Parts: sequence; C-alpha cells; structure tokens
Amino acid sequence: MSGRLPDQVGRRLATPRAAAVAGLLFGALFGTVLVLVRTTLPRAGDGPVPDLDRIGGRLALAAMLMPLAGIAFLWFLGVIRDRLGDLEDRFFSSVMFGSGLLFLAMLFVAMAFATGILALAQGSVDPVEGKIVGFAQNVMFQVSNVYALRMAGVFMISLGTIWFRTGLMPRWMVLGTYVLALVLLFVVSVSFWVTLLFPAWVSLVSVVILVTTFRRDSRAR
Repeated sequence: MSGRLPDQVGRRLATPRAAAVAGLLFGALFGTVLVLVRTTLPRAGDGPVPDLDRIGGRLALAAMLMPLAGIAFLWFLGVIRDRLGDLEDRFFSSVMFGSGLLFLAMLFVAMAFATGILALAQGSVDPVEGKIVGFAQNVMFQVSNVYALRMAGVFMISLGTIWFRTGLMPRWMVLGTYVLALVLLFVVSVSFWVTLLFPAWVSLVSVVILVTTFRRDSRAR
C-alpha cells in the first residue's frame, strides 16, 4: 500500500497541469475552427451561396481540427471533475458533465453539416444544390449557436457554482464565469463572434489553474 503512495501523489499533482494544457489546446483549436467556419460560411441569407471549390480547403481544415478540439475538451472536462475530488457535489457535477457532453456532441453535429457542405464542393453549385447548402448552413448555425453555446453557458454556470461553494477558484473568476455564461445564454444570437468567449474562458481557466498550481508547488518547497 505504502509503495503506491508516491505514484498517487505524483499523479494528483500532475493532474491540474494536464487540465490546463488540455484547456489551452482546446481554446486554440476551437477558436481556430470558429474563425475558419465563420469566415468561410456566412449565415444563410447574409450573402450569396459560397464558392464551394474555393472554400473547400478551409472547411476541410476546420473539420480536421474539430475532433482534436473535442478530445482536448473531454480531457479538460474529465480532469476538472477529478480535481474536485471529495468536494464534488453530485447535482451540480451531473449538470456540468451532462451539459459539457451535450455541448461537444452538438458541435460535432454542426461540423457534420459543414462536411456535408464540403461534399458538394465539386463543380459549380446549381439552384438545387444552392438550396441544400443554404439549408445545411442554417441547421449548422442553429445547432452551434442556439443550442451548443447555450449548453456551454449551462456548463459555465454549474462549474462556477461548484467553485463558489468549494472555494477552488478566486471569487473574481466565479463572478466572471457567471457574467460570460449569461452572455452566452442571452446575447450569443446577436453576433457569431460572441461564441469566441467560450474558448477564451476555457483558456483563462487553464491559465489560472497553472498559476495556482505553480504557487502551491513553490510554497511546498
């Protein structure tokens, strides 16, 4: 039993750093995907049907990066939950975990529609294909903006509540989390670029985790 203790301690000390690295990776990858999709596919009705031959490369890159961002977010989600340890509240943790998984699943669905649009990137777009592209664009933006980002807001509120009850994060971080979550819940439809708040928030959480972990290690020495 005692021989396993150092390994367990080492694993638990490394866990916050792993969460921070995964969060920073998710923020960078997901932010890149959002920019690629937004600059490639305007909301249906905001402009003419895009030239699928021209945008195919950027959509393909976004489709390739999204699974990597999803893996990073799953790692971030799992390690954040593990970091709560015995302080975990079953109710709020269930809401956090469920909303996080729903957010990720809806993003994958939205990117599936984007790759469906990419499948039409062969030759010119006739009127029928133009309607299909418009339909796919509308569904993609509805799934990603209306549903997925609101699940992200629920994820942030539940995690912020856990932080408030346990004191694992500074109060300014908890307050900022609530404010940004409300923006995602009620203001995200105003501008697509508001969606960048979520990867920025995940990156900020990761930086705070890194800073607090290094400070704790310095005091331990």
